[in-house]
Amino acid sequence: MLYALHPARSRVVVALAFAFLMAIAPIAPTFAPPANASPASATTTRAQQAVDAALDQVGTSYRWGGNTPAGFDCSGLTSWAHAEAGVTIPRTSRAQFAQLTPVNRSNLRPGDLVFYNSPVSHVAMYVGDGQIVEAPRRGLDVRVRDLSERSPVGYRRP
Repeated sequence: MLYALHPARSRVVVALAFAFLMAIAPIAPTFAPPANASPASATTTRAQQAVDAALDQVGTSYRWGGNTPAGFDCSGLTSWAHAEAGVTIPRTSRAQFAQLTPVNRSNLRPGDLVFYNSPVSHVAMYVGDGQIVEAPRRGLDVRVRDLSERSPVGYRRP
């Protein structure tokens, strides 16, 4: 379970985790998907690439209308992360909610989108283990938090 930390401490924790992972990378096995991988596994790989791209932005400043690592709003982060994985999705949270495939909470997979408010006005990305990554609002940086801290109104799969 991830705990909320002061932004400066969060950056230190992320930097230490990154340094640790880089230190063990030479001894960790690498796996490539088999040449005959199914489309479902390719989709899962793209979803994980989107999750990784979004998680790489933890600590990035919120910027209304932002959709680059210089600053993100909520749907800018989700659309940018999926684009980094080669998947084009709509730019705004309402369009994402309206146009993507609905899924049940019990079927959430990393990379799926989680929507809040009615009408929809906020989106986050599910990263697994009951956690989301989001660009929350002005004054708060991109962060990871529990899916259940707020009440989602729906879930979609790109």
